[in-house]
Order: sequence, then structure tokens, then C-alpha cells
Amino acid sequence: MVPADNPLTAGKVALGRYLFYDRRLSGDGHFACASCHRQELAFTDGRPRAVGATGETLPRSAMSLANAAYNVTLAWDEPELTRLEEQALVPMLATEPIELGIAGREDEVLARLRADARYRELFAAAFPGAADPFTLDHVVRALAGFERTLISGDSPYDRLLYRDDREALSPAARRGMELFFSAELRCSECHAGFNLSGPVRFVPPRGGAGGGAFEPPAAFFNTALYDLGGGAYPLENPGLVRHTGRPEDEGRFRAPTLRNVALTAPYMHDGSIATLGEVIDHYAAGGRAPGNPGKDPRLAGFAISAQGKADLIAFLEALTDRGFVTDPRLSDPFAEEAESAAAGPAEKSR
Repeated sequence: MVPADNPLTAGKVALGRYLFYDRRLSGDGHFACASCHRQELAFTDGRPRAVGATGETLPRSAMSLANAAYNVTLAWDEPELTRLEEQALVPMLATEPIELGIAGREDEVLARLRADARYRELFAAAFPGAADPFTLDHVVRALAGFERTLISGDSPYDRLLYRDDREALSPAARRGMELFFSAELRCSECHAGFNLSGPVRFVPPRGGAGGGAFEPPAAFFNTALYDLGGGAYPLENPGLVRHTGRPEDEGRFRAPTLRNVALTAPYMHDGSIATLGEVIDHYAAGGRAPGNPGKDPRLAGFAISAQGKADLIAFLEALTDRGFVTDPRLSDPFAEEAESAAAGPAEKSR
């Protein structure tokens, strides 16, 4: 989804790509958006919980940015964080804990960018006519523009579903797909829709009802990870309740996309489950704390054989979009330039 006040342009995307990978966009100049969102890991970081620019461990894990443009809400437990432009400001300006750590140093960071001749061209191209293109608002608009190009939709599962490629899935993955969508396991009731993440926003085809963007409400779930007494979760990660104040929202978090899930371990909001097999065990048991009084009623548990578990993992692995995690248009442009320079003129001329 592209908002009317930040139309997508090639100039913004090009600038946003550089900014996303630039370590100068942090307080100490040694951290970037890409430090927590690595392309080869489907724009996650492989850690149980993310780490900020000062080395401080953050409360929650870094979510995948795959198809983030379609997300109804953009964080684990924040219902009001709905725009990529707003989300980009969170790591920049957060102080408890510090993420990128530029709060109070915004002018310094902008001066670093302004001093770079490349950025003088990129900002001018992205925001033509601006009296001063070097503003924090333009930085977040460009970042959001680039993030809207992080589209993943060419996994083996997609090739079966949308291209009728009958050979795309192995027999095991096909069996696993049947389990995933079955009434017994109920996986797809929370991981629903084309993004396998629950509600998404989109513009219906021409002639669709209303003709405008479809904006469903966000959904959050208590998966019985904890019960510290009366259904309580750890103080640093209580879930949706920290924003709503409603006791019934204790332990409720957003369902992340399962696209590329085989690349995004460890799992859950706090990275407390290490493998896909352990995730399946968690749900089969009705949660790690199955007696949690606030757990989602869909977590009733289920029986699954060793073969069924292997089949389900095969299906989850078939959600991996290899093109997405290797697409040069989404990769680090600084690394690309360094490789090109190292190749030398003889190699470039071939």
C-alpha cells in the first residue's frame, strides 16, 4: 500500500536503499537499519532479540520486512503503528532502549549525509524542488519507499498457488500444506491471507466493493508462551496490554508472516523457541503454558505423528522465496560498489 502523501518514485527507492544500508544513519555511525534486517535472513537478524547501536539487547526480536507494505500494523504489539513512515522513526529516536540512537543528534546525522556528494544527488533526485532536501522527514519517506519494494511472492508455494506449477511442491510439502490448512491444526486461522500473517491491507480489483483500500482491523493472539501467575507475561514483554491497558490483552502479540519462515529463526516475539520443530511442538501441546487463562481458544493442541511433523516442516520450508533473499535490487549498494571496485577495470570490461 502506497499512501497518497508519499507516492512511490524511483528516486525515493534509490535513496531509501542507500539509507537502509548506511551505518551513518545511527548515533555513533556504526549501525544501520540493515544491521537488524539482513536480506539473506528475509530481513531479520537471526538473534532471539534485536541488539541496538549501543549493544543493548532490545525486548523483542526483529520482525521480517517481507511484504511489510501490506501489514495492518507494523510491530509485535503496537496497534497504532500502521505507517512505514512512522515506524522508521521508532528505531531512530527510541531512547529506552536505544536502537539507532540518533535522538538529539538529528542535525549531526543529516550533516554526515549532506557531506556526501552521492547523497546530494540522491536527495535532489528523490525530492526535486525542495528548498532543503536534507530533512529527517525526507529520510523516513525514502526509507519507507524502499521498504515498500521488499516484496516476496515467488516461493514454491506461490508457484503452485498462483502459477499452477504442479511440480513446485514435493509430496512431503503437499502433505504438510494439507495439515497447515486443516481444521485439526488450525495454523491458517491466525497465519491467514496471502501473506500468511493475518489481516493485510490492499486495494481491491477494479469493480470491487467500495473501490477504496481495504483496511481490516489488526489481530493479536495469546499463544500461551508464559503464565507467571494468573496468565501474566514477563514485565518487559507483556504484549498488547502495554498499549491498551486492558487486562485481557496480556500476552497478545501479532502473528508474523510465515513467508521465508525457515530463514527467520529463532521464533516468537522474544526468540524463545529455536526451531520450526519446536514451534510445532509448542502448538501441539496447546502452548508452553497451556493453562494460561487468556490464551487464544484456537490453541487447543493437536496430535501429530513424526511423519506429519516432518511434512509440516517441509511445507514451511516451501515458503522460502530464494529470489527475494538474493535480489540485487534489494541488496547492500555499498557492498556492490566495493565488489565492483575490487574487480578492477579489466573485469568490468568483460
